[in-house]
Amino acid sequence: MPPTTDTLSTIFAALADPTRRAILARLAQGEAPVGELARPFAMSGAAISKHLRVLAAAGLIERQVSARWRICHLRAEGLHDAHAWLEAYRRHWEGNLDRLVEFVERTHAAGAEARGKTNDRGTGS
Repeated sequence: MPPTTDTLSTIFAALADPTRRAILARLAQGEAPVGELARPFAMSGAAISKHLRVLAAAGLIERQVSARWRICHLRAEGLHDAHAWLEAYRRHWEGNLDRLVEFVERTHAAGAEARGKTNDRGTGS
């Protein structure tokens, strides 16, 4: 089933923030407790919690409570909708660019051939 606009909006809004992208990059290396995720950022625990809520709402991370620890891990499946949407546009533009390259090569070859014929006529004197 194709992703809905609301789902995509939520995912792209979550990805728009550099702090959230940095959190995702860290979680791509493996799960981590919230404290470890917060360490590189000069912001309050409440601010980090808000970022984590946004990522969880977008389906990009999952949070678990294990004893005293709040552990987060990446949900790569959450990126599938965004990837599918981007892939459709990549294929579209790739096809257009391939056709543009072919056109430029044909035009260049035709121009070179025409210049060669003009030069041949001009050298007969």
